[in-house]
Amino acid sequence: MTNPFSQSSNSLSKHHSQPRPSLRSDVLDALSRLPELENGALIEEIFETLVRMTQQEAERLDWKILSRSLLDMEIGFQSFYPYRHTRKVTVFGSARTPSDRPEYQMAVEFARRISQEGFMVMTGAGGGIMQAGNEGAGRDRSFGLNIQLPFEQGANSTMTGDDKLIDFRYFFTRKLFFLKESDAIALFPGGFGTQDEAFESLTLIQTGKAAPLPLVLIDRPGGDYWKSWDYYLRNRLLDQELISPDDTSLYHLTDSIDDAIASIEDFYRMYHSSRYVDNQLVIRLKAPLCAGGIDRLNDEYPDILTKGTIREVSAFPVEQDDETVSLPRLALHFNQRNQGRLHQMIRFLGKLGIPCDEVQHPEKK
Repeated sequence: MTNPFSQSSNSLSKHHSQPRPSLRSDVLDALSRLPELENGALIEEIFETLVRMTQQEAERLDWKILSRSLLDMEIGFQSFYPYRHTRKVTVFGSARTPSDRPEYQMAVEFARRISQEGFMVMTGAGGGIMQAGNEGAGRDRSFGLNIQLPFEQGANSTMTGDDKLIDFRYFFTRKLFFLKESDAIALFPGGFGTQDEAFESLTLIQTGKAAPLPLVLIDRPGGDYWKSWDYYLRNRLLDQELISPDDTSLYHLTDSIDDAIASIEDFYRMYHSSRYVDNQLVIRLKAPLCAGGIDRLNDEYPDILTKGTIREVSAFPVEQDDETVSLPRLALHFNQRNQGRLHQMIRFLGKLGIPCDEVQHPEKK
């Protein structure tokens, strides 16, 4: 079996290479500018890590993995940065679904309509459901995160030659960007890869390693692909107490495009984003809560707190340089365990906001 990390790269093929003459001056210049850079402290940590690694024993393959991973991340960061204020919906599903299947046509329609609402669409850039997603959204509203495989995976016709087509060497760097950049995930029926994407997304959300986001499982009208999957979760995992009842709130099953889009838009009706500050979960809102809204939250969701109450707050000192500094906020000592209940609360927030223009634009962030 071929080692997935052993593919050669022209830039790494020489056992002995001389650093380019300007490298030393570039490094020294970067180090000298660290105090001026907004994220200088983090960049300094990266330099320190790299220096420590040069002082330790490591195999050549380790360095190749590190080098190629950094190259994957560099192009990913650069490609997504201009679109950081637009929410993106990832469409997953089988690369083998032919265009005459109902699932393919639904993926086209879903992507077309969600992009018309202002969202962008991301896929794996291949055929089948991925092609349907890019086709429906159109080239201008699409991203393609391609992976180099010996079969099935070539960029589809919509994404070929586009600046938003990103070629990744490794699955793990590609998955990193799918989860980092996704604001919602729409899954259509698929094989091992689709199942992997569904369960990995659920695992990262359930454990708090990914930010809260809506996960929508879309089937053909009357189809039982996701119903059978849901039956397995409820009758093999939930009934043996391997997951909690509220974990089923982390995903939404539907065979309706209208319902799928509403599920995503409702999630972001009031919720903007979240982060942790001083061991408190800070939820940024698009608008202030209506009168009595905070009392309703505390009445409905005291079980997700380790102490205290849910409070309305302004930006914390560490957030003063953040682009979201003007947004209203909630702060709570979240137990970090009841992610399903947290998702329920985020959806409940949509009923508590003061009507305003921002609330009418869930695609903005």
